Amino acid sequence: MRDDDPEDLLGDDFLTALFGDHPVGRPVIGSVESIESMSRTQLHSFHVRRYTPPRMVVAVAGNVDHDETVALVRRSFKGHLTRGPKPAERREGRLRLRTVPELTLRGRDSEQAHLCMGVRAFGRHEGHRWALSVLNTAVGGGLSSRLFQEIRESRGLAYSVYSSIDTFADSGAFSVYAGCQPENLGEVTTVIREVLANVAANGITDDECARAKGSIRGGLVLGLEDSGSRMHRIGRSELNYGNHRSISETLARIDEVTTEEVREVAAMLLTRPFGASVVGPYKRKRDLPAAVRGIV
Repeated sequence: MRDDDPEDLLGDDFLTALFGDHPVGRPVIGSVESIESMSRTQLHSFHVRRYTPPRMVVAVAGNVDHDETVALVRRSFKGHLTRGPKPAERREGRLRLRTVPELTLRGRDSEQAHLCMGVRAFGRHEGHRWALSVLNTAVGGGLSSRLFQEIRESRGLAYSVYSSIDTFADSGAFSVYAGCQPENLGEVTTVIREVLANVAANGITDDECARAKGSIRGGLVLGLEDSGSRMHRIGRSELNYGNHRSISETLARIDEVTTEEVREVAAMLLTRPFGASVVGPYKRKRDLPAAVRGIV
């Protein structure tokens, strides 16, 4: 099923183009070969070393009593909380990349061309991630973003265009996706590169910064209206950071981001080497538009 969705394939291909043979650059689902070669012994060994009680987080949100919930969890997991074998060492988040980004192509007999291009960004523990979130929203995070206005609204070149962020322990990625007719791919790529180059050189405006922060704040608050979303937020925070940042603290941190800080992050990131991936009706890289081949 995954292979039927060009955007899913493109996402995997892009991370490979950006991170090479680093684990982040490999598909999470694995390959047919790696899945078929797994033995029960390997799976069991991985499970007992990685899925250990000291690493378990139980997140609960809603009209609950904390002490009662803890007691219920202890009863439910009784007999399964022994420590067992020594757990595998935690990855400390040190940068382990040795490759340079590249351009990849996956030829598909499709009506659309799909492009993803971007740069390596910050890991989840770096302070610049707040300014990066604002930059991402201003550049390609909504209907008022630069990329949407330039490519979709003003020129009608693409069906979909947006930017996004992936954050990992020791690195991350800032990327731009566009889906368009194959004959428009060259112009779409040129406009994306022009927009990113302009932002790298000049940053964003005060109005763009204010709108982006407002959009992030609104999305955060609206997304936490149900208990399930709050539960997931608590669990992710505990797993990734070892603590829980309150909603008010997060909103305050977003408000602290300045236009100058976003400009500095844009200049730092958008001048790095780009990687790119294309999924579409092309047989060889030389069949791609020159603007695409010139990304890397």
